[in-house]
Amino acid sequence: MCWMGPVQHLWIVRVSCFSCMSKVFFGALAPTRMFCCLQIKPLGFLKPISLRKVPGRFQTHQNSLPRLPVPPLQQTLDHYLQILQPIVSEEEWNNTKQLVEEFRGSGGVGERLQKSLERRARKTENWLSEWWLKTAYLQYRQPVVIHSSPGLVLPKQDFVDSQGQLRETLPVEYLGGKPLCMNQYYQILSSCRIPGPKQDSVINFSKTTKPPMHITVVHNFQFFELDVYHSDGTPLTSDQIFIQLEKIWNSSLQTNKEPIGILTTNHRNTWAKAYTNLIKDKTNKASVRSIQKSIFTVCLDAPMPRVSDDIYKSRVAGQMLHGGGSKQNSGNRWFDKTLQFIVAEDGSCGLVYEHAAAEGPPIVALLDHIVEFSKKPELVRSPMIPLPMPKKLRFNISPEIKSDIEKAKQNLNIMVQDLDLTVLVFHHFGKNFPKSEKMSPDGFIQMALQLAYYRIYGHTCSTYESASLRMFHLGRTDTIRSNSIDSFRFVKAMDDSNSTEQMKVELLRKAVLTHRSYTDKAIRGEAIDRHLLGLKLQAIEDLVSIPEIFMDTSYAIAMHFNLSTSQVPAKTDCVMCFGPVVPDGYGVCYNPMAEHINFVVSAYNSCAETNAARLAHYLEKALLDMRTLLQEHPRAKL
Repeated sequence: MCWMGPVQHLWIVRVSCFSCMSKVFFGALAPTRMFCCLQIKPLGFLKPISLRKVPGRFQTHQNSLPRLPVPPLQQTLDHYLQILQPIVSEEEWNNTKQLVEEFRGSGGVGERLQKSLERRARKTENWLSEWWLKTAYLQYRQPVVIHSSPGLVLPKQDFVDSQGQLRETLPVEYLGGKPLCMNQYYQILSSCRIPGPKQDSVINFSKTTKPPMHITVVHNFQFFELDVYHSDGTPLTSDQIFIQLEKIWNSSLQTNKEPIGILTTNHRNTWAKAYTNLIKDKTNKASVRSIQKSIFTVCLDAPMPRVSDDIYKSRVAGQMLHGGGSKQNSGNRWFDKTLQFIVAEDGSCGLVYEHAAAEGPPIVALLDHIVEFSKKPELVRSPMIPLPMPKKLRFNISPEIKSDIEKAKQNLNIMVQDLDLTVLVFHHFGKNFPKSEKMSPDGFIQMALQLAYYRIYGHTCSTYESASLRMFHLGRTDTIRSNSIDSFRFVKAMDDSNSTEQMKVELLRKAVLTHRSYTDKAIRGEAIDRHLLGLKLQAIEDLVSIPEIFMDTSYAIAMHFNLSTSQVPAKTDCVMCFGPVVPDGYGVCYNPMAEHINFVVSAYNSCAETNAARLAHYLEKALLDMRTLLQEHPRAKL
């Protein structure tokens, strides 16, 4: 890949605490200023990726990737019946089995839809990607805050004091020796979601003839356009951008501004209507367009209210996910922006990203890249030259816009107060322990989640785990069904006095192997969820009635994910977080490190049956009990 211009760069800074001497990196942060005991300094300049789909190695690589297959119909239907067994009643299962047999019959509706789907696969680059983008994101009308956009919490870490400029492209990633699709990296920067009355859109401005040369900086609800390139295309130095950030900070100390960004937290239909009204004004339209076009946004937050140490990490996670509400930092965002880096005066930092453009792994890979850069030795700085004041983005607030802002505040505060969020740093062991037992760390953690849920509720539930389809051209995700017949047998036996310890060990190992097997199927494009969705959407597109198997109670239960989970591994000691996908469910994201595991568990306070701290407690106990079980009954050495 070749370097194509300004949208490739990220700025790095270091936050140094003079009292504890701890340091944390961040992208494109604030100027030097005392924040209690904190001082923020720029660390350097990063250019991680080229963001245009240019000819050459990138295009050759992309074209060489296999196309997403359409799994065999019979295989998907057989797997569908299997995943239903632990979560539906025998009566419901028997009824579904009859519907499935009718659907799969020779010459029946299932076979016709399968052939239509196979034709679509032959004619498109990826038969799923456009459908998935629309159904999962752009047509989803709930607010992106909590319901869709993940947050990411960064810890305070020690780094070598370095400055410099790195010019390299992001290498192709591999999984099991096979190259992965890199397209999502090209959607992260210089892109933004645009609200629409029924369906949103995503625009990537890096593909335009004049790629953006600025970032957006927001402080005290005030937005600024900060050019990070000179007119000749050369990047600003670390010192230059540092001075520009200081100018922004000093000119935005007053907080009596309307939090225009809070409009982006609303229900998508409501926001689309307010958006149309907002951009009728030419000044507002120009300011909004500047935010949308910028490479990314940097949110310089006010400090969080002081809380006890035991809940501090959970509150920081909330800040990254939603900003804490209208009285805190939620107005210091533009949630439609694909990538927003966040740093607060108290040193808490992280990011939030709009999910339509990419999954978690590319975001985390970008952060890992930044961390590695920050450890590199110092390079010589460029000479200083005077720079103009960064442009403040003006907004004319009419009474109608003011009313929209007040309503958005009320709606957001209800959402924030309803979210129950718990961070669990499991210190007892990390991924090295299950590895030592020749078990998949992810499968082991998923079985602990199954056991924790079963111990709380006395039954298992439909469980979603994200599986990457990046082995295929333009691949996004499919579903790993962590709840299986084998996982059900294991969790039932674990606290059953009639089951021997050796039986429990064998059931645990089998359940983890089953999970590993389904994971392998999923990343090969052989899972059931996206195939079933494709058949359903194909029926709608072909203007035939929706088949009965999709109107069935069992299908509704299967798609009601009480556990929505995702492993987002990173080299950096961080953790991602997101809200539950159903009112009575949990969201669980985790990053397994070598000797510990970072978890964030979310639930809704409005549901009396769910409690994030309780699930986290049972999860910790499940992990410890599973370790004890394996340690007390080691495998026989051959």
